[in-house]
Amino acid sequence: MNQSVPSPFTEQAVPQWKRAVLKVGSSLLAADGGGLSPRHALGLAQFVSANVLAGREVVIVSSGAVAAGRAIVPRALEAGAAMAARQALAALGQAQLIGLWQRFFERPVAQVLLTHDDLRNRRRYLNARATLNELLRLGALPVVNENDTVSVDELKLGDNDNLAATVAALIDADVLFIATDIDGLYSADPRRDPQARPIHDVPELTVEVLAMAGGAGSGAGTGGMHTKLEAAAKAGRVGIETCLFNGRSAEVVRALSQGRLFGTRIHAAQTRVAARKYWLRHAPLEPGAILVDSGAADALRGKGASLLPGGVVGAEGDFRRGDMIEIRQRTEAGEVCLARGVSQYSASDIRRVAGRHSRDIESVLGYNYGGNVIHRDDLVLL
Repeated sequence: MNQSVPSPFTEQAVPQWKRAVLKVGSSLLAADGGGLSPRHALGLAQFVSANVLAGREVVIVSSGAVAAGRAIVPRALEAGAAMAARQALAALGQAQLIGLWQRFFERPVAQVLLTHDDLRNRRRYLNARATLNELLRLGALPVVNENDTVSVDELKLGDNDNLAATVAALIDADVLFIATDIDGLYSADPRRDPQARPIHDVPELTVEVLAMAGGAGSGAGTGGMHTKLEAAAKAGRVGIETCLFNGRSAEVVRALSQGRLFGTRIHAAQTRVAARKYWLRHAPLEPGAILVDSGAADALRGKGASLLPGGVVGAEGDFRRGDMIEIRQRTEAGEVCLARGVSQYSASDIRRVAGRHSRDIESVLGYNYGGNVIHRDDLVLL
């Protein structure tokens, strides 16, 4: 029997999902006076465990390293050294942050540190995605954070809300959960305006909705409600819904484990599949192409298969791993463009493994990015 939850937000259903990103901010992990506290993290960890046991997959995006480091060296923040001090505190606090999460799980917790440069570089983006997917396959729990120890002002992601949205897109998540320190989105800041109304459901992130968000929230974090809506907009553009909820309320978090949301649900602009296919169709092409035989062409068209090296007969151009290129078939009438997709290998690598079995890739190249030249999720027929 569902229990009532003391919340100004009415109950609604959580979107159906198999894979999710859970973003946990510093305000939920920071202890009074510095360091980290398990007080709110425990309930969120129980939410993760319950869903993993139900066969779902979760990636945590967690802040808190700087707060943890501040407790170790409380005098580290000196005038004139803000960035260097933050980087040092992050380095000191990362072990404590991962240790906090590991204490709640019997499964291994994996630390993944990312920078803006990792995510704008297509090859690094693919490498990060492959790593996260493999960690999930192995049954580990990835905990992602910005790599503050090497980030600089112009390269910083700026806040982990937007990082969480990028990670959700990276792993093709179905939903982005953002645990915050208030109940959800209001028409105004409820801490300052007693007339603020709870906004339960956001079909579209309009200018008016964005205007409801204020600036930064707590002193422990870097992002307020505005960055959370920015993240929801970013996730929504690739078909991922966002749920905002109060991570400090044990009742709200328990209800979430039962598929009941007391918070704000922000709908995606379109379905995840449609958004992905649109991007694949319209992303800029690099010069060059992968040439395939008739068997591979039939498998792509008729079976929705991935492109394997055995069906490749050659490559044109000098493209790199991660580039968007065409897939062509040579016919008596000339080359026919069948599809376009993101290549897992460079043109020179593809020439070396063309016609080979997937199991031969590593023996030929000395490394292996997987058995597919282009995975079906990264490919669209034309």
